Amino acid sequence: MKVDEIVYPVEKELEYFEGYFSSVMKSEVPLLDKVTHYLVKRKGKQIRPLFVLLCAKMFGETNAKCYDAATLVELLHTATLVHDDVVDDANERRGYFSVNALWKNKIAVLVGDYMLSRILLLSLEKDNTDLLAIIARSVREMSEGELLQIEKARKLDITEEVYFEVIIKKTASLIATCCEAGCLATGNQKDREVFKEFGEKVGLAFQIVMNNNGIEYANQKMRQIGAEAKYLLANYPDNEAKKSLLGLVDYTMNRTK
Repeated sequence: MKVDEIVYPVEKELEYFEGYFSSVMKSEVPLLDKVTHYLVKRKGKQIRPLFVLLCAKMFGETNAKCYDAATLVELLHTATLVHDDVVDDANERRGYFSVNALWKNKIAVLVGDYMLSRILLLSLEKDNTDLLAIIARSVREMSEGELLQIEKARKLDITEEVYFEVIIKKTASLIATCCEAGCLATGNQKDREVFKEFGEKVGLAFQIVMNNNGIEYANQKMRQIGAEAKYLLANYPDNEAKKSLLGLVDYTMNRTK
């Protein structure tokens, strides 16, 4: 499926989300507002909010909590990118200058911190403590994944088991959070674990193809995990959202960095 076909079931919702996210990022501090406006302007394909909104759409119409869920995961994703660019001393991301390249490390770290604070405040203001709990879990897992990778890289003892543990924590945990949050935002407690597992498998497949493009074993592993992700949705009723989620699995496996 093409991107516009995948987006179609939530096209209007994604458009509304973009405006909502921009409003959440606004600040009365001119410098902060300038930096956050720059971040909003350089946004990518918004894959993570798309996962949230499509998973929510599987169970009915999009409500206000769905937009909050999408906003929380996008705030977390953006904050981690800003902090990662500082850690990696990166001057560019997605063809744009990084925040630290334009405004130096101190401002970049503080902007990332501001976005993390918005996660806390937005969750408390809207009484979305259930969403905050899974966002906090994702923060913990991503931090653990980064530190585990650093530790193992120093010791040069990364086995396949450790490699999967690292990418589950670093990348797959956030996609898992997107899918679980989308389900949870509709009030569905029953299916949240299934959608968490679905997101984890999609995230795994995505990270494998980014790190090992062209290696036959890695491609086989990626396809296997992608098929397992699709199978998790097999018993759910067919609808446009499900069709797009299945298409999104293929899209994430076939895209490059």
